[in-house]
Amino acid sequence: MNARIQVGTTIWVGNVEMHVRASDWFKHQHHKDTAYNNVILHVVYELDMELETEKIPCLHLQKRIAPKLLYQYQQLIENEYWIPCEARFHTISDLTKTLWLERLLVERLERKTQVIEQILVNSKNDWEETFYQFLARSFGLKVNTEPFEWLAQRTPLRLLLKHQHQLLQLEALLFGQAGFLEKEYADDYPRQLQQEYHFLKHKYKLNELSPTVWKFMRLRPPNFPTLRIAQLAMLIFQSKHLFSKVLETTNYEDFKTLFRVHPSDYWYTHYTFDKSSKPCSKKLGKNTVDLLLINTIAPFLFLYGSQRGITAVRDRAIQLLEQIPPEKNSIIEGWQHLNLPSTSAYHSQALIQLKNEYCTPKRCLTCAIGHALLR
Repeated sequence: MNARIQVGTTIWVGNVEMHVRASDWFKHQHHKDTAYNNVILHVVYELDMELETEKIPCLHLQKRIAPKLLYQYQQLIENEYWIPCEARFHTISDLTKTLWLERLLVERLERKTQVIEQILVNSKNDWEETFYQFLARSFGLKVNTEPFEWLAQRTPLRLLLKHQHQLLQLEALLFGQAGFLEKEYADDYPRQLQQEYHFLKHKYKLNELSPTVWKFMRLRPPNFPTLRIAQLAMLIFQSKHLFSKVLETTNYEDFKTLFRVHPSDYWYTHYTFDKSSKPCSKKLGKNTVDLLLINTIAPFLFLYGSQRGITAVRDRAIQLLEQIPPEKNSIIEGWQHLNLPSTSAYHSQALIQLKNEYCTPKRCLTCAIGHALLR
């Protein structure tokens, strides 16, 4: 769109159209579409016919691309390996891989910040509210991301902060707004929450979610949304000025301490209301905390530092990922089989980006490793 090219001594400004074959111009009915009247150059691989009636300069690529290069590219995209370049991956230099992984990590962080940017717009540039809503989303993991987002939107941080010194009231607001306090319960704890929420609901004119939006099926009990809400409430209660603490914390161990909270005593023997379970700690697990740091804290620090011009905060996002152990999943195992192990979340995140955004869709022409192989 709006390209500038020089043909002879004349500068042309307009659009460039690209096809595999010149005849595709007619096949696609462009000659009947006035929207193509401003095309200044037709780029084709195969000049299977002359477009004499169109009077548009044509760039023919077939004789300009070395047959060897085309053959190598076809070898990449037409095989069925786990990644297109698997057979030749070992020939790539460590420097090429290292520099490309650096860029891929930034790409992945930038992709994750898109959600934060939208929340920031909706919250009218309130960074603290934005952080709270993005954090709440993460407590839903993949299954309950949206319900947690809706819960945070209906229960803004400024409301919770009015009651941050009263844990029961914090829990009542979150469980009530989630729709979990609408039915009758036998246990004293949920009945106390109902009493608190009934008062707060009328005081603030609140509207709760339908409990049907929450998913429990096929979830392990430690991931039940009821337990996650209890953990979120305790995090807000224990970590006064959580947003400021996140900006000030500089190392992985301190972040783990900040987020590994125990919910209130009731949850020691429960995963949901009125159903007792074997007593055990319901503290946020190490793997869950690591996922929160990877998917929530690091992207948030990256965006906050970038938009506010605070390089130290932006760099801290990458430094944090360098300290977190790598994720364990099939993608990381695949790279290990190719002798490219992950030593930290920095590497695992970059390798996930490489596999999902380049290898699987076979975008070898926009990949630094693909470029190196096609030279």
